[in-house]
Amino acid sequence: MTQTVTIDDKEYDFEKLSGEAKNQLVSLQYVDQELQKLNAQAAVLQTARMAYANALKDELPKKKD
Repeated sequence: MTQTVTIDDKEYDFEKLSGEAKNQLVSLQYVDQELQKLNAQAAVLQTARMAYANALKDELPKKKD
């Protein structure tokens, strides 16, 4: 079975790519995976930040009118 990769809506036979093109593809895939991890971590941190901010608001003295 021929393995293909799609770049800019064009399909390429992976085996026909140059060694340097394969290296660049592997690097690109690695960076994409790391960005996904960082985005997921950022989402977790944003959620935690909101929870801490809400908990802080609950602990602040209430204003008397």
